Formats: sequence, C-alpha cells, structure tokens
Amino acid sequence: MAGSILNCSVTKIINYEFKDPSILEEALTHPQAQRMDAQNQSLNYERLEFVGDSVLGFVISLMLFKMFPHQKEGILTERKMALVRGSTLSKIAKDIGLDKCIILGGPYKCVASDLENALEAVVGAIYIDGGLDPVERFIFRHWRKLALDQLPTPPKSSKNTLQEWAHAQKLPIPEYAILEKTGPNHEPEYTVSVSVKNHGETSASATSKKGAELKAAEKMLKKLGVIDSGDFNSKKVSSQVFVVTEPQNWIVEKKDHVKPGKTISAKEVSTIGPLW
Repeated sequence: MAGSILNCSVTKIINYEFKDPSILEEALTHPQAQRMDAQNQSLNYERLEFVGDSVLGFVISLMLFKMFPHQKEGILTERKMALVRGSTLSKIAKDIGLDKCIILGGPYKCVASDLENALEAVVGAIYIDGGLDPVERFIFRHWRKLALDQLPTPPKSSKNTLQEWAHAQKLPIPEYAILEKTGPNHEPEYTVSVSVKNHGETSASATSKKGAELKAAEKMLKKLGVIDSGDFNSKKVSSQVFVVTEPQNWIVEKKDHVKPGKTISAKEVSTIGPLW
C-alpha cells in the first residue's frame, strides 16, 4: 500500500512540526519509489536511517541510564538491545500508523524491515531538523512504556546471576571447567565445575555441558547465600529490586526492603523526580 504525507497526518503521528518538510518526505520515501532530487541523486530514507540508528541508540542509552540508576551495564545493555531490535521498531512504527505514510513504488508491499528503516529515518529526520530535544521527546513517548514493561528483570539463568554477583563484588568472571565426560555419544553425561575467586568451587553433572554449567552455578549461588536452597527456577533471587515510582514520566527507585517479585502499590513508593 503506497503511503503519502498528504493522506496520513504524519506530523500528528510524530507530534513534531518540521521546519523543512522535505526532510520528512525523504525519511518516508522507500528506495523502491525511485525518486530523484534536484541533483538527480536517489532520494530515499537510507541516509536518514543511518543517522537515526545512531541517534536512537544514544537516546535509548541515556533514557535507560536515567530510568535505572542502580542497574549494572550488562543489564542496561540487555534492555537496550530489546528496545532497538527490529521487531520492536516495526511494532512501534505500526502502532503509531507509520506504515500508512511510507511512500512506496509500484505494486511493492511494505514489510517489517521497511517499517524499522522508516522509523529510524524519522528519528534521524527529527534530529537533523530540530536537534536533540524533540527527538528525545519522541523516543521517550514511544519507548518509555516498553522499558517499564520490562520490569522486573528476572535473571536469565543461574550463570547470568552468578556472573552479575561476581561483577558486583569486583571479582573476576567465574571460571567453568569440564571435569569429566562419561557415557555413550548418544547419551553423554558431563561433570562441570565452576570456581569463584576466594570462594572455592562447586560441581554438578547433566546430560549437556550447558546443563551442567547451570547446575554448578546454581550450587555456587546457594553456597554464597545469593539464593535459597531448592530449585533455582522456583526461588526468588536475592538481588536489587526496582519499582516504578509513577506510571507516567517518573524514574525508577531501588527498594532494599522489597522482596523480589512482590507487586508494589503506588502508595508504597515515592516520586524522586521527572525523567525529562
């Protein structure tokens, strides 16, 4: 479906009035449209997409840095990757109606990657036309809820949790080693150890190397007192808890007294300042 700036109220969708409307038109023009500028050069969103990719990454990083002041770099990186991945961008683009605004060529139909590219190009266009302030507002408006919906962030695995704990204690990364492999090739059993500097080692066995590593890491977490005894997947991890202080534009606060996994009511938290 071919879009048009004239029929999709794109400035209302973006909530930004361009000083130079031609930049917006360029941001919404698909390469298949085969448009040319005054110098007979191809006119499409690819150059603005290049800029928008970098701007989006920077602003998302800044947003997460402010929203989660106590989280480690590794967790912030995971959050950022989730917020800038293609599926997230295409969903946002479709949710705001950008799919109806892309200028296509001939019978070509818009696909998910086109939505990703156009959204990044729009981000780049807003930055080129208006600078950092309006692009921050645009990104915060459409990405903030997704960032908050990620709360709480559960550990992906016992290995991940152990590594985060070691990092917090300023210790080297835990080291894993295969102690033994037994059984036939079609049904092997691995015994793996994990060691943490100044805290000894633990070992465990499983039918896969990864499974043995996870079990060994779980044992180490129990030894360190990071998790309770019992199965890792059914127990709460003794890690920092972050709760949203307001549903709109407030940042996130650490609550030491709150147990992981507990739902927090608005009355239990205090506002500590606007994000922007």
